[in-house]
Amino acid sequence: MMSTPVAVVGAGSWGTALASVLARNGHDVVLWALEPDVAREINESRVNGTYLPGITLPEGLRATTDLADTVGPARVVVSVVPSQFAGSVIEQAVTALRSDAILVSASKGIELSTLRRMDQVMEEILTPAQAHRFSVLSGPSFAAEVARQAPTAVVAASAEHEAAERVQALFQNPTFRVYTNPDVVGVELGGALKNVIALAAGVAAGLGFGHNTLAALITRGLAEITRLGVAMGARRETFSGLAGMGDLVLTCTGDLSRNRTVGVRLGQGEALEDILGEMRSVAEGVKTAEAVVALADRHGVEMPIATEVHAMLTAGRRPREALENLMSRDPKPEEWS
Repeated sequence: MMSTPVAVVGAGSWGTALASVLARNGHDVVLWALEPDVAREINESRVNGTYLPGITLPEGLRATTDLADTVGPARVVVSVVPSQFAGSVIEQAVTALRSDAILVSASKGIELSTLRRMDQVMEEILTPAQAHRFSVLSGPSFAAEVARQAPTAVVAASAEHEAAERVQALFQNPTFRVYTNPDVVGVELGGALKNVIALAAGVAAGLGFGHNTLAALITRGLAEITRLGVAMGARRETFSGLAGMGDLVLTCTGDLSRNRTVGVRLGQGEALEDILGEMRSVAEGVKTAEAVVALADRHGVEMPIATEVHAMLTAGRRPREALENLMSRDPKPEEWS
């Protein structure tokens, strides 16, 4: 593929990893960083020690704190801003955005103040043509492993098949495989909702429970995610794929998962405020849990795991009590919908 000017908005671990993939593919990549020190270190030392330590970044990757300079020349703009801030950042950038640009969201969350997915947030900011090309990149992909070129498979979703194929071609290489999918809603929700279940999986580990408990949480968590996703217009089969089950398994089992780590520490008795106060990166599931419970109520969907996670995060429910509540629910047939 010919070199394409690409902007990556957000120089956290995931944004830096994706920028590295694109630069290794031969594209001209500009990475926007909020902190001047991060941009300076990337340009001068080829590392992002704050968010992705131990990784040497490829040539062809330039960092800046100038948002207009980042997105202005780009034919593809990848937004990797935490979901609670993505709308405000892209709103600042939209006047500099090319009319024919493709905006790709790699943020995994739901805007808490509005309960909107990222595609809904961007629809109000972009032109109709840009909104139609809007794409989502999601799937089981720890940033550090992607940056170290561990074989990884993800999904590019867009209502416009040509846009999804362009994103696929942009990112695809021998260690980063990209599948296309037309189900933007399902891919968005799979990436956001799995973080809430990962918090529960971490709590179970923090309480000292093992594989039986984890398997139950993953399986029943996937059932909850699928129920809400279908109620919101997603395709059921999406949740059996990389953006659903794949990402859920990774985030619930991997030690690199920020959300699982928060859950582990909660299960061990630490206060949420103390845990979050020590983290530089965002654990999206903490905010998403509140949004999920509100969406489940809106759509009349039962989500007991998400409800207990939300109670632990906001109402002081003890982790062991939350687990007991789940296990003591009325007996019923196993149902997936």
